[in-house]
Amino acid sequence: MSELILSQRTAEGRYDLTLNRPDKFNALSEALLAALKAALARIATDPAARVVVLSAAGKAFCAGHDLAEMQADRRIDAYRNLFRTCTEVMEAIIALPVPVIAKVHGVATAAGCQLVGACDLAVASDMARFAVSGINVGLFCSTPAVALSRNVTAKRAFEMLVTGRFIDAATASDWGLINTVTDAADLDAAVDDLVATIVAKSPDAIRRGKAMFYAQRERPRADAYDLACEVMAQNMMDENTDEGIRAFLEKRAPLWR
Repeated sequence: MSELILSQRTAEGRYDLTLNRPDKFNALSEALLAALKAALARIATDPAARVVVLSAAGKAFCAGHDLAEMQADRRIDAYRNLFRTCTEVMEAIIALPVPVIAKVHGVATAAGCQLVGACDLAVASDMARFAVSGINVGLFCSTPAVALSRNVTAKRAFEMLVTGRFIDAATASDWGLINTVTDAADLDAAVDDLVATIVAKSPDAIRRGKAMFYAQRERPRADAYDLACEVMAQNMMDENTDEGIRAFLEKRAPLWR
């Protein structure tokens, strides 16, 4: 069996993770989820990691859960374990200290759309389409709804959830599910440009900032400001911040440590 997750790392700390079930449209089988979870855990232990790009092999980005596998074991405990594992993968993306970019070249449906929503950033080809289409087989996409409703407005998310209709990449960008739409031929270049922009920044600031960003979103405004103030104060004590400010004042490029 071929590897379900292909992983490459560059000297600059870029990780490329590729979903590799092209014959099944990269459906999230239990084995694929376990492989993705393990890959994210390995990256989390790499202090030199800077950014992760999540892409997929074949025609589709991800067709959601593997319905055939789900039908093969109709015990409620099996379903609870499956959705718990999937949730752990989504949470691992958010907990990862470096940005995760979804590189979406094709269809992303149901839990595949959830995966896009869980990533910090998303760049899509104009050929990509998005849906939470479980409703079409009688299954409301409850877990995808969590990620979806944290990216797009409530009414737009609910419309997608109760209709199962696809939206194109331009609409997904307008609604906030993805950041950028590009021609299919330019997708690699657009992702590379975003990666280069992130890697050029202070790694300490990015790590602190990502953790703060998600923590403050779940807090009341006053508590969020308390957290943000403390994180900024700690950030100011970093050697890299000192270097960055000195470089700005001296009109030169910073030398990150």
